[in-house]
Amino acid sequence: MQKSSSAMKTESRAGLSSPQSSTFELVRRRLAQHLRFDPESGQILLFDQRMLLFHGFSFATLRQELVEQVGLDRAREMFTRLGYQQGVADSDRARVLAKGDVALALMHGPPLREMEGFVRNRPIDPLDDSLRFNPEQGQFWGAFHMAYSWEAEAHVQHLGLSGVPACWLTTGYATGYSTALMGRPILWREQECVAMGHLQCRIFGKPLEEWHDATEDLRFFQIENFVSAPHGRSVTIPVVEAPTPLPAPSRSSFGALVGASAAFNAVVHLLRRVADTDATVLFLGESGVGKELFSRTLHAISPRAPKPLVAVNCAAIPADLVEAELFGVEKGAFTGAIASRPGRFERANGGTLFLDEVSSLPLPAQGRLLRVLQEGEIERVGDIRVRKVNVRIVAAANRDLRSEVAAGRFREDLFFRLNVFPIEIPPLRERREDIPLLVNLFLDRYAQRMRKPVRGLTIAASQMLRDYDWPGNVRELENLLERAVILVEPSGMIDVQHLFRGGEVVRTPSFALFDRSASTDEGDRSEPAENVSIDRLIERLLTIAGGFEEIESRILRFALDRSRGNLSAAARLLKLRRGQVEYRLKRYEQVPGLPTAELR
Repeated sequence: MQKSSSAMKTESRAGLSSPQSSTFELVRRRLAQHLRFDPESGQILLFDQRMLLFHGFSFATLRQELVEQVGLDRAREMFTRLGYQQGVADSDRARVLAKGDVALALMHGPPLREMEGFVRNRPIDPLDDSLRFNPEQGQFWGAFHMAYSWEAEAHVQHLGLSGVPACWLTTGYATGYSTALMGRPILWREQECVAMGHLQCRIFGKPLEEWHDATEDLRFFQIENFVSAPHGRSVTIPVVEAPTPLPAPSRSSFGALVGASAAFNAVVHLLRRVADTDATVLFLGESGVGKELFSRTLHAISPRAPKPLVAVNCAAIPADLVEAELFGVEKGAFTGAIASRPGRFERANGGTLFLDEVSSLPLPAQGRLLRVLQEGEIERVGDIRVRKVNVRIVAAANRDLRSEVAAGRFREDLFFRLNVFPIEIPPLRERREDIPLLVNLFLDRYAQRMRKPVRGLTIAASQMLRDYDWPGNVRELENLLERAVILVEPSGMIDVQHLFRGGEVVRTPSFALFDRSASTDEGDRSEPAENVSIDRLIERLLTIAGGFEEIESRILRFALDRSRGNLSAAARLLKLRRGQVEYRLKRYEQVPGLPTAELR
């Protein structure tokens, strides 16, 4: 593949590689072989991912109603984030198709979006110099005319001419696609649009730091735009720290809360739902996912924001001091108590108390905490006076509290009091599309803090970050990047050896497994199936499939299709007993594409 990929690139006047029009035609033909329709199930599949053939006018009507309901700016942000997620998903499949060749995978983006029916991309440069990039140096530049843009046509038809560009899905898609492959934020902007009265749409893309006025474009990454402050109060919670050339927004301790993934957005929308209430919130998730950051955000967008936010790590307090720390102590209550002092509850009065690692509380302290939640009053250690407190409780746990209850280590009644509004924060491995955004944030932070210019990450390092399992989640990512900035030479590129030096176990992806049906030239032949190892086959399946259940379902459907619905024959093909096949079919109720009535 290295030879064929090199043949597809030429050197441009900027010193970056540039694909020729023949490359795009070759890619279009290759992509067409991965689009198929299954008449039995009624499924349209692209890269074995289900697609929907949707009436354009219906989608346009939905778009119009959304603009009218939430406003133009909010609708633009929502569609841009949706496009970003689509771009990241397609980039993963294109990377597999290109056998890990980032340059070739980048060239799959424009034809792939065309195949999905959104737009026809045409080069702007007379020499067909529409993409120039050097993945190893992090350099990127792209420019296209977009003909037949569905979004622009829908906008003009339903909403008339606009003062802003209307191809939101497409710009979000291009940003997500190129960001995921380059391993650094690549921002695309539509500078001309048919919806604005121009003769054609025109889009440009380059690294984030090369845009000097990208604040508005970045709003779809920012939490404050889709978590509204109550009562119209203005709250600034910046979540994208731009590199130095950009005018930096005001920063706060919420700066690391970054994301554009569906998993991240789901958590954020739950925050929005509960923010304006006084309900107790329980954050759940693995260590390092950012539970304290989410709790601070919740406090900042709540009516209690003007009052204190007091955080306490329950696991860091000695068991014999927990009650004094939480509820306060009166002078003389025990040896060493030479003065009265308020506890965390009193200091948080009117505001929010964040109890991190709440499962570490000893049982006696759990009982007193339960009383505070029920009665809204406390007693200091060594005191008989009751004090009223008005505190919102936000708790966090990285252990399964139900299991802790079953083991007798956590009070069941306290669990039910805390579990009013649980929010599960996904681990980083389930929101990998957010990794380039987080990398950009942490890299800029530590480069400025250490006064060391860093040019970015190599493609190998970026891909390793995407493939790593992240047992320590966002905290581990931040630590790795701090380490890398220390180790890299000034103005150098961070590579794999700068990141993984602490005994981390990193799996190395293999892209050699490739469908022979996708080959389109004599020099591009797949490895014979008999030479493909089981491990590499599993890796390929996990890359292109939605998970284990999808893989198992597809294997069942394949076996049943091959045996024409004969369960016994399918069982022999799968080397299972007929009863085992029937059991698995009952789990899925019905395999898509093969009604159960046809089984025999």
